[in-house]
Amino acid sequence: MIIKEVSAKKILDSRRKPTIEVSINGCKASSPSGTSAGRYENKQYHKSLEWNINAIKNFKELKQIKIESFADLHLIEDLIKNKFKLKRAVDFGADALFALESAILKALAKSEKKELWKIINKNAKRMPIPLGNAIGGGSHTTNNKNEPVFQEFLLIPKEKSISKNVKIMKSVYAKLKSFIKTNKKGQEGEWQASLTEEQILNILSKFNQIRIGLDIASSEFYKNSYYNYHGKKLNQKQQIDYINHLINLYNLFYVEDPLDESDFLGFSKISKKALISGDDLTVSHMQRVVKASKMKSINCIILKPNQTGSLLEIAEIVRFCKRYGIKIVLSHRAGETLDNSLADYAFGFQADFIKCGIATKWREVKLNRLIEIEKSLSKRF
Repeated sequence: MIIKEVSAKKILDSRRKPTIEVSINGCKASSPSGTSAGRYENKQYHKSLEWNINAIKNFKELKQIKIESFADLHLIEDLIKNKFKLKRAVDFGADALFALESAILKALAKSEKKELWKIINKNAKRMPIPLGNAIGGGSHTTNNKNEPVFQEFLLIPKEKSISKNVKIMKSVYAKLKSFIKTNKKGQEGEWQASLTEEQILNILSKFNQIRIGLDIASSEFYKNSYYNYHGKKLNQKQQIDYINHLINLYNLFYVEDPLDESDFLGFSKISKKALISGDDLTVSHMQRVVKASKMKSINCIILKPNQTGSLLEIAEIVRFCKRYGIKIVLSHRAGETLDNSLADYAFGFQADFIKCGIATKWREVKLNRLIEIEKSLSKRF
């Protein structure tokens, strides 16, 4: 495929906040953006959203570049480094780089009449298991004085089929409304309730079709060396003891960011009976992933393509994690777009899980895309 047409513009994400959309040869890709961004994440844009839009629109050197495979994204990253005199391609801006690379892969897939996931791995077979944010708290709430400190309470169904798992998540999600007695929803469509963490965990424990996961997002309520809950403060040891207590008491399957984003050693003391996942700890950066692995901080990782911007780096992290037995979650962001490519990336990279929500059109489009892929596989085999 030869790149012939390049354009970019501003669009609004699910929170009505501006983000970038890039078009390559008529194929569009957009970048989401997060609410609770880790301090070690790459910058979203080089100087500003407007700067990156203009830079891509006037990026004449992109035209006539020949892209034949996923690996050829290195041609794009080398070109960006040289043109803009950057140390790393990701310094171009993670959101902008991701949208650009994703649009290029979409255009390549279209030119070869292939599904997007086949550009990454034509032999992919195993569907990822969804992690669905059902009840929210923390920085995702509007009034967190009366709501849980933990950011997400996740439903993790047990089936292998994505269509069955989506049905289970939606069924449990709908039933939760009567348990928590609320009509209020957060920015990802999750229910919001004035309940404590353990009250919510007790409710989720009633549903045997699912396993329970948490995105604790501890950095959001960690200040002055303490984890600040409603009415109590915990030091590092007390936080570790508390999380381990919850893992044992509720048989938690998945726990994300149980400690502050700098505490690699503390993470290593969290019980690995559950999948202990790094997000703000690792921020989809290869160096931090390697450090977390060496220190036995994690046995699972969240990968957000727009956190780093480089799909080549995402692929490198995936290879590393598979080599060392670290489970992989491909994840959406709080501010989403209707781009459904996350589903193709989760399947193409053969991630163990996909975290893309349960409700709202911005989440459902990813789940529906996975169901489409599953149906196409059943016809193939």
